[in-house]
Amino acid sequence: MQPPKSVSLASAEQAHQRASSGISAGLPAGEAVRRLVDRFGPRLHALALRMCGNAADAEDMVQEVFLQALRKWHTFRGDADPGTWLHAIAARSCKARLRRKGGVNRRVPAMSQLMPWAETSVMAVAAAAEDRADAAERNEAVARVQRAIAGLPEHLRVPLVLKEVLAMSVDDVAEALGLGVNTVKTRLFRARLALRKAMIAKAAAVAAPAPIYERQVCLDLLKAKMEAMNRGGTAGGFKVPQAELCARCRAVFRELDLVQDACAQLGMGRMSAAVRAKLLRAIAAREQKERERTSKSRPGRRPVRGRTGDR
Repeated sequence: MQPPKSVSLASAEQAHQRASSGISAGLPAGEAVRRLVDRFGPRLHALALRMCGNAADAEDMVQEVFLQALRKWHTFRGDADPGTWLHAIAARSCKARLRRKGGVNRRVPAMSQLMPWAETSVMAVAAAAEDRADAAERNEAVARVQRAIAGLPEHLRVPLVLKEVLAMSVDDVAEALGLGVNTVKTRLFRARLALRKAMIAKAAAVAAPAPIYERQVCLDLLKAKMEAMNRGGTAGGFKVPQAELCARCRAVFRELDLVQDACAQLGMGRMSAAVRAKLLRAIAAREQKERERTSKSRPGRRPVRGRTGDR
């Protein structure tokens, strides 16, 4: 059955996903949030681990997000995507938590130092053909990226994790953080380059091929690559044929793909049965508390006074 003409194919697909997930605005809050836990809990737990740095704080953050979802479920619109709605709550919670905790004011090298123009080497695994890349070195590169995320300053780390770990769109990240779309893109650009720098620092390297284009052409290609990553990686629309890229650009872009893959793998994390059970108990306890509060707030029935003749 074709969707009505007034409904875009994207909207129809989102509606199908909502229906297949069993999460809709008509569900009672407790049941809806339990389904959100099952569907999005592991990914949010991965986010929390990366943002908080330790398991205890991560559990607290995940619990805080889902309890907020329980309290705010009445604000969920039926035409919205439940994942986007929940991730927006997570983004605000994450920012508030980081603001409360404060912490080290981490610095990132200047943009000129992050750009690859002056580098004399590239990662061996990125320079090699896909079928010849060393799997162990690739896995170690991914691990270096994942460790380096915690070292990013908050203003770069939060949008990067929301975009690359939670797979939110750039527009949704901007809305959740109260930032302009171009600001988010700029921060993603810088965060990816910073993670790439951390990844290649201790990697096996080979001499960087000499560029065959003017620097401005390479910069334009890098911007196009970043825009494709903003849309969702290679499949997002980086249409420049590999044969048209110089060997140096191909290697740098493969390094950026490794960065994105490393972030995406974090989003596939698991939440242990113990953490899930603890979370569901907290949700049930909050539901019970809310029922008791509602019951007490209802005015009691006044006794019916007898008629004069009944006395």
